Amino acid sequence: MADSIYPRLIGARLRSQMSYRASFALDLATQVLAQWIELVVILVLFGHVSALGGFTKNEVLLMYAFAGIAFGVADLFAGQLDNLPTYIRTGNFDVLLMRPLGTLPQIMVSDVRLRRVGRIAGAIAVMVYALTQVGIGWTPGKVALAVVTPLAGAVIYGAVWVVACSICFWIVEGREFANAVTYGSNTFTSYPINVYSRPLRWLMAFIVPGAFVAYYPSLALLGKQDPLGLPGWVGWTSPLVAALAATVAGFVWRFAVRHYRGTGS
Repeated sequence: MADSIYPRLIGARLRSQMSYRASFALDLATQVLAQWIELVVILVLFGHVSALGGFTKNEVLLMYAFAGIAFGVADLFAGQLDNLPTYIRTGNFDVLLMRPLGTLPQIMVSDVRLRRVGRIAGAIAVMVYALTQVGIGWTPGKVALAVVTPLAGAVIYGAVWVVACSICFWIVEGREFANAVTYGSNTFTSYPINVYSRPLRWLMAFIVPGAFVAYYPSLALLGKQDPLGLPGWVGWTSPLVAALAATVAGFVWRFAVRHYRGTGS
């Protein structure tokens, strides 16, 4: 049943947004520009330095693009979790529990905003440029890695979103904490992780696991050694890390929902 209901709900949301095409086109363009504003920061930075953590401008742009696509896809499907505190505070989460559907996918399809595709498109344009500039020695494996990396990164970001927002079951106004982790991860993963301090690196790169969104896959594509000393095969493990992150996120969400006691309203 869910296999047919969820596509219908998403389709209804998308049709409603496309009803006002001029407004949608403006929103889409705004999202592209928002993505490129972050790009300007990198370009300004490289106006003052020739390398960052041992990486050239185009190599950093590749990491930025991978992270941007992954975050855009995750935001498209998981960004609705930012509304979880409202669901809990108003008692609407109890309504979700009464339906014969999973609570997590119900929230994820509740407000799919197609304009977020603009961010993805902006990051894809940067990725295409970066891939043509960094001189990758292409093999079938590297082609597959370039395609899979943004998708694996989106799963990792989505898992982080689920885990971070799950705290709202205990701290109803926990949105600020969740946003610090989710949106902060996007900023963190747009740069080489070796430029950060050791405590932040361990937290955001390996505990969160932001390093596997863009940094290590980029190293594998570029054929570069990790300045931090990890072996080269680590760059090929993003799909495995994504699967593990999704498993952990599912466990955390189910645990949180089982211990949900309602608002009392």
